[in-house]
Amino acid sequence: MRKVCILRLGHRPERDQRVTTHVGLTARALGANGMYLAANDTGIVTSIGDVVERWGGNFFVENDVKWKKCIREWKERGGIVAHLTMYGLEVGEVVAAVRERPEDLLIIVGAEKVPGDVYGMVDYNVSVTNQPHSEISSLAVFLDRLFMGREIEQDFPDAKIRVEPCKVGKRVIEL
Repeated sequence: MRKVCILRLGHRPERDQRVTTHVGLTARALGANGMYLAANDTGIVTSIGDVVERWGGNFFVENDVKWKKCIREWKERGGIVAHLTMYGLEVGEVVAAVRERPEDLLIIVGAEKVPGDVYGMVDYNVSVTNQPHSEISSLAVFLDRLFMGREIEQDFPDAKIRVEPCKVGKRVIEL
């Protein structure tokens, strides 16, 4: 099974903690293996680590990575890179080709303005829609299409709690 990881660019610690945490939580819940954070924010690492500890799985967060080096080394190891942007090819035109490739996949999710170099360094610039929206929604749609909905059924090993589906109310099971 290939590895799928996220590279979070443009995170501003004073402003983007909640959104970046949600990028990581969405990635984890929808089948990614980990997230590289191109900023120094140990609070994000701790927050997502706490979720992994309680809810299970093997998701990692690597803090303070140099984004150009991360992309370059990913590709040198034989991986491919997809950048989620409003300005790329439509997800429906691209996701099947990405899915069919066996290489590890790095998905770039930006925050503030993404450096222009990114567009030329990647294998795919992918637009989930060409309308303004959230990077969290782009990631969720892309991962769901990449895994064809199967990520929803995944099991999270070593979980200490889980939600039991029920028609009314909430049921959380301590394991």
